[in-house]
Amino acid sequence: MKPGEQGIARLISATRYSWLGLQAAFRYEAAFRQELAIAVIGFPLAMWLARSATEFLLLVFPLLLLLVIELGNSAIEAVVDRIGDEHHELSGRAKDMGSAMIFVTIIMALLSWGVLLWDRF
Repeated sequence: MKPGEQGIARLISATRYSWLGLQAAFRYEAAFRQELAIAVIGFPLAMWLARSATEFLLLVFPLLLLLVIELGNSAIEAVVDRIGDEHHELSGRAKDMGSAMIFVTIIMALLSWGVLLWDRF
């Protein structure tokens, strides 16, 4: 965003930068593409399986959260990689914690889908 940008111009710039971030994640991050594929399959499946709006949200939100967390993890990795290639304990810790965020979110998604599907069968 340009300094001093306000109102609709700021909103347009922010939207543009967000779109560029999504494009970068899709282009450079295999994990993001894989998780996006899961979400693309999961959304219509959730519409079919859900018996209520609440159930639909309980199925879809973890998938969206997984994409959000993957974007954050990719941002962490990009910043750490930008700083340098040499091994540093804090860099490794940051990357490991980013990976842990993904892991916990996947568990959350599996639990959400598992509980709702267990209730069906």
